[in-house]
Amino acid sequence: MRKIFQIYKDSYSGLSAESWMLAIVMLINRAGSMVFPFLGVYMTKELHFTDVQTGYVLACFGAGSMFGSMLGGWFTDKLGNYKLQYLSLLGSIPIFILLPYFTSVISLALMIFFQSMVSDMFRPANSVAITRYAKPENITRAFSLNRMAVNLGFSVGPAMGGLLAAISYSLLFYVNASAAFFAAVVFIYFFKGRKERNETPVKENENVTIEAQHAITAQNTSPYKDKLFMVYSFFCTVYAIAFLQLFSTIPIFYEKVAGLNEFQIGLVLGYSGLLIVLVEMLLVHLAEKKLTIQKTIFYGSLISPFAFAIFLFDHSLLTIFISISILSLSEMLIFPYTSTVTALRANEAKKGAYMGVNGLTFAVAFIISPVLGTKIATDFGYDILWIFVSILLLIAAFGLNYTVGKMVNNK
Repeated sequence: MRKIFQIYKDSYSGLSAESWMLAIVMLINRAGSMVFPFLGVYMTKELHFTDVQTGYVLACFGAGSMFGSMLGGWFTDKLGNYKLQYLSLLGSIPIFILLPYFTSVISLALMIFFQSMVSDMFRPANSVAITRYAKPENITRAFSLNRMAVNLGFSVGPAMGGLLAAISYSLLFYVNASAAFFAAVVFIYFFKGRKERNETPVKENENVTIEAQHAITAQNTSPYKDKLFMVYSFFCTVYAIAFLQLFSTIPIFYEKVAGLNEFQIGLVLGYSGLLIVLVEMLLVHLAEKKLTIQKTIFYGSLISPFAFAIFLFDHSLLTIFISISILSLSEMLIFPYTSTVTALRANEAKKGAYMGVNGLTFAVAFIISPVLGTKIATDFGYDILWIFVSILLLIAAFGLNYTVGKMVNNK
């Protein structure tokens, strides 16, 4: 027990105060983001949209995220990460407040698009801020800490969201707006006028792993001209298309096939976030000591098909918890490291653009994932969907293994 406690202590040691504050702001913001896991259920149950219509509206969320990521990367390099983060937080508030008043397919799709675009401009700016304030040897752990905050918020948010949804779905939107305002106030108070630690490119350091040093390739051109990075981003997108079923078809599957109500869905998703909060930093710390970046990403993606294939045999509550546990373990091994690879691939002048592309992989997946998932589930059934998703994840696993190995020169 003492050894485990020491490992946890080592995992958090050395992280800067700014890294912690960025995580706290993310926690406040994401704790309020309780509406998104329930968007699919909200549209099918409350607004009586068909599954296909719901998929198209959720795709607009992805389209907005795509534009937000691209604009966010560009504006981060032009305006700086501080300005863009608080503008994004403040800009999302009025949209959240207005969302409950748009109940047709087209009007809600447009509002979801604009909300997602404004909110996701925050992501590349926040990622750049992490690299600017973290010590070079702690970049992966700083990303992991930020993800821990996201998932702590995600564990609290859906549980609260399930309770609020039982009263009124409108409350979900208003709480989102309140959380965004609170996050903006905390962020501005702490970071206004604060000097960044890493204003020059990361230099070789004896505490930085050899593969990370190799990964710093001083890319001076646009990330879109970096062919290897774009192939890597393609496989990140393939993984995300499968993973993001968690926010589209899986909650609908829980409700329609497994028979879960909103509160139970919130508990399952909240459990996922809590599991990540408790385990991810420990897992990342152990992976840094025992595995290379390439192997960590490969193993993380290789176990993910089991999270979906298990539904071919059973969809009891126990099976649902086993599935979400596997999927959570996979994302713990994938996402902190894919962000690290991206951060190390770019030089300072293009870091925002590279982080924008990193966000773009999720944005594109958010467009494709709900449309593809709901279409396959509607036309062929959920069993075919889970088989298809499992195949996608295997493709992503071997594609990421190849491209990450090439980028870090890890034979």
